[in-house]
Amino acid sequence: MESSKSGEPQNLPMFTQKSSITNTAMTKKGVYVAISYMACAVLLVIFNKAALSSYKFPCANVITLFQMLSSSLILYALRRWRIISFTVQDSHTVVTRTTDLVPLKTILRCTPVALSYLLYMLVSMESIRGISVPMYTTLRRTTVFFTMVAEYFLAGKKYSSYVVTCVGIIILGAFLAGARDLSFDFYSYTIVFISNITTALYLACISRIGESSGLNSFGLMWCNGIICTPILLIWTAYRGDLEATRNFPYLYTHDFQAVIFLSCALAFLLNYSVFLNTTINSALTQTVCGNLKDLFTVGFGWLVFRGLPFDLLNIVGQCLSFLGSCLYAYCKLKGI
Repeated sequence: MESSKSGEPQNLPMFTQKSSITNTAMTKKGVYVAISYMACAVLLVIFNKAALSSYKFPCANVITLFQMLSSSLILYALRRWRIISFTVQDSHTVVTRTTDLVPLKTILRCTPVALSYLLYMLVSMESIRGISVPMYTTLRRTTVFFTMVAEYFLAGKKYSSYVVTCVGIIILGAFLAGARDLSFDFYSYTIVFISNITTALYLACISRIGESSGLNSFGLMWCNGIICTPILLIWTAYRGDLEATRNFPYLYTHDFQAVIFLSCALAFLLNYSVFLNTTINSALTQTVCGNLKDLFTVGFGWLVFRGLPFDLLNIVGQCLSFLGSCLYAYCKLKGI
């Protein structure tokens, strides 16, 4: 338990070890974490869209690099000031005087999480090229299936027939929503499905390694940044993105810098909420929350940007997918 002595730094919330039972009811804390994730995700999409569309910033990978660097710097500062710790054991006690970071051996152990995250990022960037948004969203919704398969093989988790039915409804609704846009393109389909697999692998790795590494969510985020940032830096330099960023005309304007700053702050909060949502709830819950986030984002686009044509089948599919996500949330709340 945390000490209540005055002057002692108070720990920020972190996850603890999960029970081996999969089908447990979602706690009130789990509900708050899921809602926080969806709020951060939608807001992050808005600010990223502002940077990439309104300002026409050409280098999405550089934004990701900024987000990783800022997250690592925030984590380093919070650890040095003894506001947070990187291990589960220290999460239940007052942060000690030590400001040690994660040992190299533990960082190497977390390499699968970091590499799966980096692979997921790079493939996701490629998957949206040359493919319509409705088809992209439709195919990305099938990630829930890949997540269930990945968790079964990597963590041995099984879900009830009720949960499987809910996931089936989500997938059916997703395909109905994009049925009129499904023009077969082998390369595009392959890249999107690879993106789904890497997403499922990343979430399952968080769930599996997060429980056995001894690190809390901050520790895993730190390892992610330490491993991925140098790789992404080399990648962006090789592609010429850094030179393009240097020559970007709005780079030193206050408005653009404010958008990038908010994007980085939300990325830190989003990564933290992803780790919390995956470890407190499950990787499958995280994926379903992603589906709900997509629905809210599409609804925002319909109301504000008016860029999507009205189609009855699309509306029916979106509603069916939303119904499946709601039924899944009910099953988790009831523990069935």
